[in-house]
Amino acid sequence: MTSAAPHQSILDNPFVLDLFAGPGGLDVAGHALDIPSLGIEWDKSACLTRYAAGLDTLHADVSAVRRDAFESLPPEINVLAGGPPCQTYSVAGHGAGRKNLNKVKEYIERLTAGESDESIDEDLKTLSDPRTALVLEPLRYAIQATRSPNREKRPYDVIVLEQVPAVEELWLHYAKVLQGAGLPDGTKYKVVVGRLDTETYGVPQKRSRAVLIARREGLAAPSLPVPTHRSYEAKEWNRRSEDEQASTGQAHQPTLDEGTAPGTEERGEIDDQGLQPWRSMGDVLAEPVGTHPGRATPFLVRSNYGSSGIPGRRGVRSDRQPAFTVTGRISRFVVFQHLDANIVYEGARFSMNEAGMLQSFPPDYPWSGKAQSQQVGNAVPPLFGARLLTAALGLPQLDPSALREPWQPATEEQQAKLRSQGCGAADACTDTCPRPEDQAPPPSTERPRKSNKNSSETSE
Repeated sequence: MTSAAPHQSILDNPFVLDLFAGPGGLDVAGHALDIPSLGIEWDKSACLTRYAAGLDTLHADVSAVRRDAFESLPPEINVLAGGPPCQTYSVAGHGAGRKNLNKVKEYIERLTAGESDESIDEDLKTLSDPRTALVLEPLRYAIQATRSPNREKRPYDVIVLEQVPAVEELWLHYAKVLQGAGLPDGTKYKVVVGRLDTETYGVPQKRSRAVLIARREGLAAPSLPVPTHRSYEAKEWNRRSEDEQASTGQAHQPTLDEGTAPGTEERGEIDDQGLQPWRSMGDVLAEPVGTHPGRATPFLVRSNYGSSGIPGRRGVRSDRQPAFTVTGRISRFVVFQHLDANIVYEGARFSMNEAGMLQSFPPDYPWSGKAQSQQVGNAVPPLFGARLLTAALGLPQLDPSALREPWQPATEEQQAKLRSQGCGAADACTDTCPRPEDQAPPPSTERPRKSNKNSSETSE
């Protein structure tokens, strides 16, 4: 369900708690909307990026904060948001989460029935991959809020969740229990769930997400954000290239005419439904901004993913199309530029600044620490996050230009203060921070899907 009703904020002073906050996608959206937020993130490098960006952060395990430090959270927080880790649910992962959907639904039922945390935690140990249980944390936080003396047992007013499409089934089950029996104290919510494509909200990237927006009973019923841009569909030129490779049995070599092959006609103006053309890679990367020098067009991008079941064929898009789903492999994408009309050469691969811009992060966002491409790929696109927050809170849509200005990083003094609050020391982690060895993916008894290498896009 979507709505074009007049905007009227449902909360006077929204304050967001961002679980699994990553490098700050949702918090950047909140910053642009002038909404305060506090992020909880256990990856050290992602926290370093957040500190450099000036975002309030706790370097901590979401589950540990709920168990041991919930009462220390600001009591004025009234919006719960989060995107639990997707590895066990993504089609690019081992699939442990997808295979345990029914079991996770049972845990949802047990939690909302008021079963003790100790009993639930003991049974969760039987899951083959512990990360599967993290999708329960938003519900457990919502329940804990109703038991918190520091909050006077006041429930969250709004809940906003997003994940890979495979989790839509669990969000629908969340909706069923939140609207039916409600939380153990009787609090109920009105809920809307849907699968949304980020390019239909102005993000220059094809990325699908399962979204849940809930509002406490007594507030207006929620709606999904109204699309602002047209949907992108694969064009004939891509199919033609695949057919050519299949018939010749030879590895595909990009050519300049792929950018003008059949099906890549001009995107046109605003259509009769008021939707703008989807934004392309060239729309955001061609012009210089901040320290980004601009990228010459035309260019082609060959992804690191196989296409149409042909391992040797990699998906190719031109600068006039949205990016492939940006994941931790974005740094491996090959970019082809040209010297003249007949010569194509391999150009510079996407910088972290450019990769962030394809995610709709502001130029010059201060990516820090290790595994920066993974940070970029794991993040919520800020523009998409802004669409979710404005829909959830009844606010006017954000002007996208607010996210196209270069980001002003925190000063060293500000970073020291943020790290002191988030880690316990101004220049280092402390014993309260998650240990690096605990951040490695746990071993799984599930085997990865053999078809991963043949997928043209992942759903992470």
